[in-house]
Amino acid sequence: MVYLDHAATTPLHPEVIKVMSETMQTFFGNPSSIHHYGRDAHTQLELARQAIAQQLGVKEHEIIFNSGGTESDNTAIIGTALSKQAQGKHIITTQIEHPAVIESMRYLEGLGFEVTYLPVDQKGQLAVSEVEAALRPDTILVSIMTANNETGNLLPIAEIGALLREHPAVFHTDAVQAYGKIPLEINENSIDLLSISAHKINGPKGIGFLYKRDGLSLPALLHGGEQEEKRRAGTENLAAIMGMAKAASLHTPEAQQAAAEQYQTFADVLMDTLAAQGVDVQLNGDPAHKLPHILNLRFPGVSSDLLLMKLDLKGAAISTGSACTAGNVEPSHVLEAMVGKEHPAIRESVRVSFGYGNTLAEIEAFAQLLAETVLATKK
Repeated sequence: MVYLDHAATTPLHPEVIKVMSETMQTFFGNPSSIHHYGRDAHTQLELARQAIAQQLGVKEHEIIFNSGGTESDNTAIIGTALSKQAQGKHIITTQIEHPAVIESMRYLEGLGFEVTYLPVDQKGQLAVSEVEAALRPDTILVSIMTANNETGNLLPIAEIGALLREHPAVFHTDAVQAYGKIPLEINENSIDLLSISAHKINGPKGIGFLYKRDGLSLPALLHGGEQEEKRRAGTENLAAIMGMAKAASLHTPEAQQAAAEQYQTFADVLMDTLAAQGVDVQLNGDPAHKLPHILNLRFPGVSSDLLLMKLDLKGAAISTGSACTAGNVEPSHVLEAMVGKEHPAIRESVRVSFGYGNTLAEIEAFAQLLAETVLATKK
């Protein structure tokens, strides 16, 4: 059995499990309670916030704990739109965003907002000139992902941030896939809002945070108690937050570099094996600007759904794209944006993504299995 779908979710790191277990046993109090059980829990909560903020180089109170990437994206996008609509109703995003962003945009369009969905080229890359051309005086929000979850492409966030320094629009980025893989230079890139989810970095599911730049006004998406400085109601999931903080601490710059080098070796072995076996394969995306752990591969003449099922039966787990559309027969909107709705690549592409626990021996065995399965499926 080999798991190569880390872009969808990652296994919990043993140290994360240990921290969460200890937290549940020792700090079970409600962080909002005033007795010592509550105070002890609150202290742990703030220590986790402090650790995450320090790692990102931001202020502690700029971190808002929540349920993950989807809630972060919704809060950032819908909250900004509703709070800034007096200044304008124009929003800019891309055609390749995660569904949490796309569906938030569609919801706002139903409320009368105008959304510009920027195109990408055949490599899935966004031109900064497209952002510049789309900017208007009534543009209130620009939401562009840091890295694409299907291709691994890194988008030009630094250049877009520099462009927006001269414009009053709020800059949000969905950094869920990039967090823990590359440094996130929030202040340097003039990012106002940033979305994160723990389960992409060997942390627990159902927990994440929204970075909100100090001074930016943003209404709460959830209403109720006064948790998170009245910015996100609901009793904090302390065990999950502590697990997330521990997971984040494991992804140091040195660890990220070492992982990147390992994943590049995995990718080279996989592609070299396929070539040696005479497999016709194409890489979807921009190899010069991408996360190292994601490979989106097209096998001409081979159904991606059939290939995935055959590999699954043989113990290898990969995917055809975003896990958020699992079970949906709709084609990848990312690949559609890259090559067009009628291109055969849309039905012939799979995503392989490496992560914690994978070994070179696993990748070598998988590469042989993938080559054999592709060749047998194509006949």
